[in-house]
Amino acid sequence: MAKDIGIDLGTANVLIYAVGKGIVLNEPSVVAVDTKTNQVLAVGSEAYRMVGRTPSNIRAIRPLKDGVISDFDITESMLSYFISKLNVKGFLSKPNIMICAPTNITEIERRAIIQAAEKSGGAKVYLEEEPKVAAVGAGMDIFKPRGNMVIDIGGGTSDIAVLSLGDIVASKSIRVAGDELNVNIINYLKTQHNLQIGERSAEAIKIQIGSAYPDENDQDSLEVRGRDSVTGMPRSVEITAEEIRPAIGVVMDQIVNAAKEVLEIVPPELASDIIDRGIMLTGGGALLKGIDKLFIDRLKVPVVISDSPLDNVAKGAGVLLEHMDTNSKKSRKANK
Repeated sequence: MAKDIGIDLGTANVLIYAVGKGIVLNEPSVVAVDTKTNQVLAVGSEAYRMVGRTPSNIRAIRPLKDGVISDFDITESMLSYFISKLNVKGFLSKPNIMICAPTNITEIERRAIIQAAEKSGGAKVYLEEEPKVAAVGAGMDIFKPRGNMVIDIGGGTSDIAVLSLGDIVASKSIRVAGDELNVNIINYLKTQHNLQIGERSAEAIKIQIGSAYPDENDQDSLEVRGRDSVTGMPRSVEITAEEIRPAIGVVMDQIVNAAKEVLEIVPPELASDIIDRGIMLTGGGALLKGIDKLFIDRLKVPVVISDSPLDNVAKGAGVLLEHMDTNSKKSRKANK
Protein backbone atom coordinates (compact mmCIF):
# COMPACT_ATOMS: atom_id res chain seq x y z
CA MET A 1 0.00 0.00 0.00
CA ALA A 2 1.36 3.44 -0.94
CA LYS A 3 1.95 5.97 1.79
CA ASP A 4 -0.02 9.15 1.20
CA ILE A 5 2.19 12.22 1.01
CA GLY A 6 1.75 15.93 1.58
CA ILE A 7 3.94 18.23 -0.53
CA ASP A 8 4.91 21.81 0.23
CA LEU A 9 5.87 22.85 -3.29
CA GLY A 10 7.76 25.98 -2.32
CA THR A 11 9.59 28.54 -4.43
CA ALA A 12 12.71 28.00 -2.30
CA ASN A 13 12.30 24.44 -0.95
CA VAL A 14 10.22 21.32 -1.50
CA LEU A 15 9.19 19.45 1.65
CA ILE A 16 7.44 16.09 1.62
CA TYR A 17 5.50 14.65 4.55
CA ALA A 18 4.66 10.94 4.53
CA VAL A 19 1.60 9.92 6.54
CA GLY A 20 2.78 7.93 9.56
CA LYS A 21 6.43 8.89 9.05
CA GLY A 22 6.62 12.70 9.24
CA ILE A 23 8.83 14.87 7.02
CA VAL A 24 10.91 12.56 4.81
CA LEU A 25 12.39 15.10 2.37
CA ASN A 26 13.47 18.74 2.47
CA GLU A 27 15.49 19.96 -0.51
CA PRO A 28 15.90 23.23 -2.46
CA SER A 29 13.56 23.73 -5.46
CA VAL A 30 16.43 23.85 -7.94
CA VAL A 31 17.18 21.77 -11.05
CA ALA A 32 20.48 21.88 -12.98
CA VAL A 33 19.98 21.42 -16.74
CA ASP A 34 22.41 21.04 -19.64
CA THR A 35 21.16 23.67 -22.11
CA LYS A 36 22.69 21.87 -25.09
CA THR A 37 20.89 18.56 -24.52
CA ASN A 38 18.05 19.68 -22.15
CA GLN A 39 19.16 16.85 -19.89
CA VAL A 40 18.54 17.17 -16.13
CA LEU A 41 21.93 16.87 -14.42
CA ALA A 42 21.08 17.41 -10.75
CA VAL A 43 18.06 18.13 -8.56
CA GLY A 44 17.62 19.61 -5.08
CA SER A 45 20.62 20.10 -2.77
CA GLU A 46 23.12 18.97 -5.41
CA ALA A 47 21.71 21.48 -7.94
CA TYR A 48 21.60 24.28 -5.32
CA ARG A 49 25.34 23.91 -4.75
CA MET A 50 25.76 24.78 -8.44
CA VAL A 51 23.80 28.08 -8.27
CA GLY A 52 26.06 30.90 -9.50
CA ARG A 53 28.90 28.45 -10.13
CA THR A 54 28.04 26.73 -13.43
CA PRO A 55 29.72 26.84 -16.87
CA SER A 56 27.71 28.50 -19.66
CA ASN A 57 26.07 25.27 -20.89
CA ILE A 58 24.66 24.36 -17.45
CA ARG A 59 21.79 26.34 -15.94
CA ALA A 60 20.56 26.04 -12.36
CA ILE A 61 16.82 26.64 -12.76
CA ARG A 62 14.21 27.41 -10.11
CA PRO A 63 11.08 26.00 -11.80
CA LEU A 64 8.73 27.82 -9.39
CA LYS A 65 8.36 31.56 -9.30
CA ASP A 66 6.18 33.47 -6.82
CA GLY A 67 4.68 30.22 -5.55
CA VAL A 68 3.52 28.98 -8.96
CA ILE A 69 5.00 26.85 -11.74
CA SER A 70 7.03 28.86 -14.23
CA ASP A 71 8.53 25.83 -15.99
CA PHE A 72 6.13 22.88 -16.16
CA ASP A 73 8.49 20.19 -17.53
CA ILE A 74 11.25 21.00 -15.07
CA THR A 75 8.78 21.00 -12.14
CA GLU A 76 7.50 17.59 -13.23
CA SER A 77 11.10 16.26 -13.48
CA MET A 78 11.86 17.67 -10.03
CA LEU A 79 8.78 16.15 -8.39
CA SER A 80 9.32 12.79 -10.12
CA TYR A 81 12.91 12.75 -8.86
CA PHE A 82 11.88 13.54 -5.26
CA ILE A 83 9.02 10.99 -5.24
CA SER A 84 11.23 8.27 -6.77
CA LYS A 85 13.81 9.09 -4.07
CA LEU A 86 11.13 8.16 -1.51
CA ASN A 87 10.51 4.85 -3.31
CA VAL A 88 14.12 3.98 -2.60
CA LYS A 89 13.34 4.47 1.08
CA GLY A 90 10.74 1.69 0.96
CA PHE A 91 7.63 3.53 -0.22
CA LEU A 92 5.46 1.92 -2.85
CA SER A 93 4.23 3.60 -6.00
CA LYS A 94 1.19 5.80 -6.62
CA PRO A 95 0.58 7.60 -3.33
CA ASN A 96 -2.32 10.03 -2.89
CA ILE A 97 -0.82 13.51 -2.84
CA MET A 98 -1.95 16.70 -1.14
CA ILE A 99 -0.13 19.69 -2.57
CA CYS A 100 -0.36 23.29 -1.41
CA ALA A 101 -0.72 26.52 -3.36
CA PRO A 102 -1.09 30.28 -2.64
CA THR A 103 -4.67 31.56 -2.22
CA ASN A 104 -4.83 33.82 -5.29
CA ILE A 105 -3.59 31.54 -8.07
CA THR A 106 -5.53 31.26 -11.34
CA GLU A 107 -7.45 28.21 -12.52
CA ILE A 108 -4.71 27.55 -15.13
CA GLU A 109 -2.02 27.67 -12.41
CA ARG A 110 -4.11 25.30 -10.22
CA ARG A 111 -4.43 22.82 -13.08
CA ALA A 112 -0.68 23.00 -13.81
CA ILE A 113 0.17 22.12 -10.20
CA ILE A 114 -2.29 19.18 -10.12
CA GLN A 115 -1.09 17.92 -13.51
CA ALA A 116 2.59 18.07 -12.47
CA ALA A 117 1.79 16.03 -9.33
CA GLU A 118 -0.26 13.48 -11.30
CA LYS A 119 2.45 13.07 -13.94
CA SER A 120 5.14 12.64 -11.30
CA GLY A 121 3.37 9.59 -9.87
CA GLY A 122 0.37 10.63 -7.78
CA ALA A 123 -2.78 8.49 -7.66
CA LYS A 124 -5.32 11.07 -6.44
CA VAL A 125 -4.08 14.63 -6.16
CA TYR A 126 -5.72 17.19 -3.83
CA LEU A 127 -4.89 20.88 -3.88
CA GLU A 128 -5.25 22.93 -0.70
CA GLU A 129 -4.68 26.59 0.08
CA GLU A 130 -1.35 27.24 1.75
CA PRO A 131 -2.35 29.42 4.75
CA LYS A 132 -5.06 26.93 5.77
CA VAL A 133 -2.59 24.03 5.64
CA ALA A 134 0.12 26.09 7.41
CA ALA A 135 -2.32 26.91 10.24
CA VAL A 136 -3.13 23.20 10.72
CA GLY A 137 0.60 22.32 10.66
CA ALA A 138 1.29 25.02 13.27
CA GLY A 139 -1.15 23.30 15.61
CA MET A 140 -4.09 25.74 15.30
CA ASP A 141 -7.56 24.23 15.62
CA ILE A 142 -9.20 25.87 12.61
CA PHE A 143 -12.33 23.68 12.70
CA LYS A 144 -14.04 25.45 15.63
CA PRO A 145 -16.29 28.54 15.15
CA ARG A 146 -13.63 31.07 16.17
CA GLY A 147 -11.17 33.27 14.35
CA ASN A 148 -7.60 32.15 13.70
CA MET A 149 -5.18 34.32 11.76
CA VAL A 150 -2.05 33.06 10.08
CA ILE A 151 0.69 34.88 8.14
CA ASP A 152 2.74 32.43 6.06
CA ILE A 153 5.88 34.09 4.62
CA GLY A 154 7.55 31.76 2.13
CA GLY A 155 10.14 32.25 -0.59
CA GLY A 156 7.90 33.53 -3.38
CA THR A 157 4.64 34.53 -1.67
CA SER A 158 3.28 35.80 1.63
CA ASP A 159 -0.16 34.37 2.39
CA ILE A 160 -2.35 35.97 5.02
CA ALA A 161 -5.64 34.38 6.07
CA VAL A 162 -8.30 34.41 8.76
CA LEU A 163 -9.87 31.00 9.27
CA SER A 164 -12.96 29.73 11.06
CA LEU A 165 -14.93 26.45 10.89
CA GLY A 166 -12.24 24.82 8.78
CA ASP A 167 -12.22 27.36 5.98
CA ILE A 168 -10.82 30.72 4.92
CA VAL A 169 -13.02 33.71 5.81
CA ALA A 170 -10.71 36.43 4.43
CA SER A 171 -7.32 36.18 2.78
CA LYS A 172 -4.71 37.93 0.70
CA SER A 173 -1.67 36.56 -1.10
CA ILE A 174 1.11 38.86 -2.27
CA ARG A 175 4.07 37.86 -4.42
CA VAL A 176 6.50 39.49 -2.04
CA ALA A 177 8.45 37.32 0.42
CA GLY A 178 11.90 35.87 1.19
CA ASP A 179 13.19 35.98 -2.40
CA GLU A 180 12.33 39.67 -2.61
CA LEU A 181 14.37 40.28 0.56
CA ASN A 182 17.37 38.69 -1.18
CA VAL A 183 16.88 40.88 -4.27
CA ASN A 184 16.70 44.02 -2.09
CA ILE A 185 19.92 43.05 -0.26
CA ILE A 186 21.69 42.47 -3.62
CA ASN A 187 20.48 45.86 -4.93
CA TYR A 188 21.44 47.65 -1.71
CA LEU A 189 25.05 46.40 -1.85
CA LYS A 190 25.26 47.25 -5.53
CA THR A 191 24.06 50.85 -5.10
CA GLN A 192 25.66 51.65 -1.72
CA HIS A 193 28.95 49.73 -1.97
CA ASN A 194 29.40 49.06 -5.71
CA LEU A 195 29.57 45.37 -4.75
CA GLN A 196 27.93 42.65 -6.80
CA ILE A 197 26.93 39.52 -4.88
CA GLY A 198 24.93 36.43 -5.79
CA GLU A 199 21.67 35.00 -4.50
CA ARG A 200 23.34 32.59 -2.06
CA SER A 201 25.41 35.39 -0.46
CA ALA A 202 22.26 37.53 -0.06
CA GLU A 203 20.48 34.58 1.60
CA ALA A 204 23.42 34.17 4.02
CA ILE A 205 23.32 37.91 4.92
CA LYS A 206 19.56 37.73 5.55
CA ILE A 207 19.93 34.68 7.83
CA GLN A 208 23.00 35.87 9.75
CA ILE A 209 22.38 39.58 10.35
CA GLY A 210 19.03 40.40 8.73
CA SER A 211 16.42 41.84 11.11
CA ALA A 212 12.97 43.36 10.82
CA TYR A 213 13.03 45.45 14.01
CA PRO A 214 15.69 47.55 15.82
CA ASP A 215 17.35 45.82 18.79
CA GLU A 216 20.64 45.49 20.68
CA ASN A 217 22.16 43.37 17.90
CA ASP A 218 22.06 46.26 15.43
CA GLN A 219 25.82 46.56 15.41
CA ASP A 220 26.26 42.88 14.47
CA SER A 221 28.38 42.91 11.35
CA LEU A 222 29.37 40.56 8.56
CA GLU A 223 32.16 40.56 6.01
CA VAL A 224 30.62 40.22 2.54
CA ARG A 225 32.66 39.20 -0.49
CA GLY A 226 31.77 39.86 -4.09
CA ARG A 227 32.88 41.63 -7.23
CA ASP A 228 33.54 45.35 -7.41
CA SER A 229 31.12 46.68 -10.04
CA VAL A 230 33.54 49.46 -11.02
CA THR A 231 36.88 47.62 -11.25
CA GLY A 232 35.49 44.12 -11.81
CA MET A 233 37.92 42.78 -9.17
CA PRO A 234 37.04 40.66 -6.10
CA ARG A 235 36.49 42.77 -2.98
CA SER A 236 34.97 42.51 0.50
CA VAL A 237 33.05 44.99 2.67
CA GLU A 238 31.85 44.98 6.26
CA ILE A 239 28.11 45.60 6.73
CA THR A 240 25.93 45.87 9.86
CA ALA A 241 22.43 44.65 10.68
CA GLU A 242 21.28 48.28 11.10
CA GLU A 243 22.64 49.22 7.69
CA ILE A 244 20.67 46.65 5.73
CA ARG A 245 17.40 46.94 7.67
CA PRO A 246 15.93 49.57 5.29
CA ALA A 247 16.36 47.07 2.40
CA ILE A 248 14.42 44.51 4.46
CA GLY A 249 11.89 47.11 5.65
CA VAL A 250 10.55 47.78 2.14
CA VAL A 251 9.35 44.16 1.90
CA MET A 252 8.12 44.02 5.50
CA ASP A 253 5.98 47.15 4.96
CA GLN A 254 4.16 45.43 2.10
CA ILE A 255 3.45 42.32 4.20
CA VAL A 256 2.25 44.41 7.18
CA ASN A 257 -0.06 46.44 4.89
CA ALA A 258 -1.50 43.23 3.39
CA ALA A 259 -2.20 41.93 6.93
CA LYS A 260 -3.96 45.23 7.79
CA GLU A 261 -6.15 44.87 4.68
CA VAL A 262 -7.24 41.39 5.78
CA LEU A 263 -7.97 42.56 9.36
CA GLU A 264 -10.06 45.44 8.01
CA ILE A 265 -12.51 43.10 6.24
CA VAL A 266 -13.05 40.33 8.84
CA PRO A 267 -16.34 40.28 10.80
CA PRO A 268 -16.10 41.99 14.24
CA GLU A 269 -16.57 38.71 16.19
CA LEU A 270 -13.61 37.12 14.44
CA ALA A 271 -11.55 40.30 14.91
CA SER A 272 -12.13 40.05 18.69
CA ASP A 273 -11.01 36.38 18.60
CA ILE A 274 -7.77 37.46 16.91
CA ILE A 275 -7.12 40.05 19.67
CA ASP A 276 -7.54 37.20 22.20
CA ARG A 277 -5.66 34.48 20.34
CA GLY A 278 -3.11 36.48 18.37
CA ILE A 279 -1.60 35.88 14.94
CA MET A 280 0.50 32.82 14.06
CA LEU A 281 3.61 33.46 11.91
CA THR A 282 4.81 30.55 9.78
CA GLY A 283 7.07 29.92 6.77
CA GLY A 284 10.80 30.59 6.39
CA GLY A 285 10.23 34.36 6.67
CA ALA A 286 9.05 33.86 10.28
CA LEU A 287 12.69 33.09 11.17
CA LEU A 288 13.79 36.67 10.38
CA LYS A 289 15.01 38.28 13.60
CA GLY A 290 12.56 40.68 15.25
CA ILE A 291 9.69 39.89 12.87
CA ASP A 292 7.23 39.19 15.71
CA LYS A 293 8.11 42.54 17.37
CA LEU A 294 7.48 44.34 14.08
CA PHE A 295 3.99 42.84 13.66
CA ILE A 296 3.09 43.44 17.33
CA ASP A 297 4.17 47.08 17.00
CA ARG A 298 2.35 47.72 13.70
CA LEU A 299 -0.83 45.61 14.12
CA LYS A 300 -1.32 46.03 17.90
CA VAL A 301 -2.24 42.34 18.23
CA PRO A 302 -0.35 39.49 19.97
CA VAL A 303 1.92 37.56 17.59
CA VAL A 304 3.36 34.07 18.01
CA ILE A 305 6.05 32.41 15.85
CA SER A 306 5.27 28.77 15.15
CA ASP A 307 7.63 26.15 16.69
CA SER A 308 8.86 24.85 13.31
CA PRO A 309 7.84 27.47 10.72
CA LEU A 310 9.65 25.80 7.81
CA ASP A 311 7.77 22.52 8.28
CA ASN A 312 4.22 23.76 8.90
CA VAL A 313 2.81 23.51 5.36
CA ALA A 314 4.15 19.98 4.76
CA LYS A 315 3.02 18.85 8.24
CA GLY A 316 -0.42 20.41 7.78
CA ALA A 317 -0.87 18.61 4.44
CA GLY A 318 -0.06 15.33 6.20
CA VAL A 319 -2.52 16.04 9.02
CA LEU A 320 -5.30 16.88 6.52
CA LEU A 321 -4.58 13.69 4.54
CA GLU A 322 -4.78 11.63 7.74
CA HIS A 323 -8.04 13.43 8.60
CA MET A 324 -9.48 12.57 5.14
CA ASP A 325 -8.30 8.96 5.46
CA THR A 326 -9.97 8.56 8.89
CA ASN A 327 -13.20 10.11 7.59
CA SER A 328 -13.29 7.87 4.50
CA LYS A 329 -12.74 4.78 6.72
CA LYS A 330 -15.61 5.95 8.96
CA SER A 331 -17.90 6.47 5.95
CA ARG A 332 -16.98 3.03 4.56
CA LYS A 333 -17.89 1.44 7.91
CA ALA A 334 -21.15 3.41 7.99
CA ASN A 335 -22.07 2.18 4.49
CA LYS A 336 -21.56 -1.48 5.37
